[in-house]
Amino acid sequence: MVEHDGRDPAVPGAPVPAPPTVRGATALPREIGVLVGSAFAIAIGFGLVAPVLPAFARSFDVGVTAAAAVISVFAFSRLVFAPLSGTVVGRFGELRVFVAGLAVVAVTTAGLAFATAYWQLIALRLVAGVGSTMFTISAVSLLVRLSPPHLRGRATSLWATGFLLGNIAGPLLGGTLAAIDVRAPFLIYAALLVLVIVVGGPLLRRPEGPVDEAPPPRTRFRDAVRHRAYRASLVGNFANGWAVFGVRIALVPLVVVEALGREDAFGGIALSVFAAGNAATLLLAGRLADRSGRRPPLIAGLAVSGASTAVLGWVLDPWAFLALSLVAGLGSGLVNPPLNAAVADVIGERARGGSVLAGFQMAADLGAIAGPLVAGALAEVWGYGPAFAVTGVLSLVAALVWWRAPETLPSRS
Repeated sequence: MVEHDGRDPAVPGAPVPAPPTVRGATALPREIGVLVGSAFAIAIGFGLVAPVLPAFARSFDVGVTAAAAVISVFAFSRLVFAPLSGTVVGRFGELRVFVAGLAVVAVTTAGLAFATAYWQLIALRLVAGVGSTMFTISAVSLLVRLSPPHLRGRATSLWATGFLLGNIAGPLLGGTLAAIDVRAPFLIYAALLVLVIVVGGPLLRRPEGPVDEAPPPRTRFRDAVRHRAYRASLVGNFANGWAVFGVRIALVPLVVVEALGREDAFGGIALSVFAAGNAATLLLAGRLADRSGRRPPLIAGLAVSGASTAVLGWVLDPWAFLALSLVAGLGSGLVNPPLNAAVADVIGERARGGSVLAGFQMAADLGAIAGPLVAGALAEVWGYGPAFAVTGVLSLVAALVWWRAPETLPSRS
């Protein structure tokens, strides 16, 4: 286990870490349920806004590239601010940063509804990306510190499921609201974030209130990166970001139209089938990670998703395309919970790891940014087959890296 230092200042009002757990206990702390519910509400709001924002940007008489930049600037802001947000979490505590980040996103999102110029959209989305990184890293840090080591896989799978279900429900509601008033989704998202602050913030404190105790130790990035499991986690998250959040979203709709000759709606169906496969194995992956260790579901998931993705660009039959999308989703669902649990194991029980989590998030963001650019260039020159093949190979390489990495589950280390 990496070394910790105790140089963080005490944070009055910060949530008290869960007491040492008894091996065999199956109940997760109440705060985990609060975090999962918050993730669901946040994801619904994000899903409300996502399908509306590009069209809203176009209403300011800008081109397609400028409309897409409203999405890209948010991801760029998250990537740039991630290292600093880890330091902020370590200095001020997870709960304060969590609430502050939600407040920043709530204010900027509400501001979008009253924007009168394109540059205002860009500015508000830049600031919103900062707030998004703040509450994401602080929430995951809370999840790490409050989850018993032998239940971390289950906790992270519930967290991921909350986000996934919210992202499925949100776009459906967003499209309906946009037909009534294109600005309404922004105000509703802001209201949901305020609700999370008002309800979730107090519930993340223990009923008896904060107590005076020594500040929790901190795991530093330079210590964590010496751990082979953490380096393997960075590789795995980079490959996952490249494939899931980058290439799949960017290229699947194009493959459907240009290679399969289907309508645009079929691309949405393919992405939904992938999401359904993902949801089907998330909770299973969490339980497997807590029982058998982090490595088995991680290696299996990366191998399955990598192999199915590698051949996806060569398929010309629509039904085979959907079947492979489902298999890739099943494999991807096996990856996320044990990957997050492994990083939590490296950070250590009851420790803060803001910079460690920031580096982990940046790996996925880099993959999501580089994946569409590299794969898109390959598709233009050699076609979609090689583009998806390279994407799948990256996941297979990550599986090999994890094959050589040590197990991090305390009972099996």
